[in-house]
Amino acid sequence: MTNFYQWQDDGLVLNIKVQPKASRDELAEIMGEYLKVRITAPPVDGKANQHLIHFLAKIFKVAKSDIELLSGETGRLKRIKVLSPRQLPACIKKPNLARSI
Repeated sequence: MTNFYQWQDDGLVLNIKVQPKASRDELAEIMGEYLKVRITAPPVDGKANQHLIHFLAKIFKVAKSDIELLSGETGRLKRIKVLSPRQLPACIKKPNLARSI
């Protein structure tokens, strides 16, 4: 069972562990309740957060304004909300919209 994300009415909330100053940008692995994301930007003056938002916008095919940093602005552990993602990586499944009557 995956615990690093949850669907809310208007989007997807992710728990992310960021590794800055990596050799390339990538979704690395699932680490318990976190998705490890490697980014090339250094953790200086908010550059890593900006780069992370740009990278996630490309992954989920949304505008950068549709990515919201909920918590973890200065740390490596972050909660990110993606509004109405148009594309999902293989590690994230769409919610089951079927309801029992």
